[in-house]
Amino acid sequence: MFPIVNPFSTAPLFVSLTAGHDARWTNQQAFKGCLYAFAILMVFVLLGAAISDFFGISVPGIRVAGGLIIATVGFRMMFPRPPSPSAAPAQEQTLDIAFAPIAMPSLAGPGSISVVLGGATRIRNFPVEDWPTIYGGVTIGIAITFVIAFLVLRGASSMVKFLGRSGIDAMTRIFGFLLICISMEFLLGGIAEFYGIARP
Repeated sequence: MFPIVNPFSTAPLFVSLTAGHDARWTNQQAFKGCLYAFAILMVFVLLGAAISDFFGISVPGIRVAGGLIIATVGFRMMFPRPPSPSAAPAQEQTLDIAFAPIAMPSLAGPGSISVVLGGATRIRNFPVEDWPTIYGGVTIGIAITFVIAFLVLRGASSMVKFLGRSGIDAMTRIFGFLLICISMEFLLGGIAEFYGIARP
């Protein structure tokens, strides 16, 4: 979950949107953004199976679609488009930025939602008596991810200055490669499950 949430890639955006604001407001936006993103993903964890049943989406289909989405995100992270020289500088943000664009689509984007949606449907394959333990573990894992994301966003200004543009770019590309690897596992797992092929 952490590579696809990738708060390091959100840090420069967060710094630009909170420039000129006091530390209290900035930390509040970071906390609310991570809280909103956590809530979004937990909704899909708890209701993901019901959503897939309602729309008649199979688990292999979700895994393949999720793999394609994650691969797209990973390729964009590994091979980002150069900034347009004609792009106008962003205007000062005076509204609440916690939900959009920090929580969605930056932290809880399509890739993150695809991961938890695919995981939620697979939980149904386990015995019912194991569901509380599984859901509890998933909740803790997502919570830890966003605690780290909050710490990253809270120290975003210092981190961006320390790592610089090249450092942030390098970390983003590394996470992009990891996401492509994860997406291949999703794709291969979905295809194998669809055709009933046992994987080692």
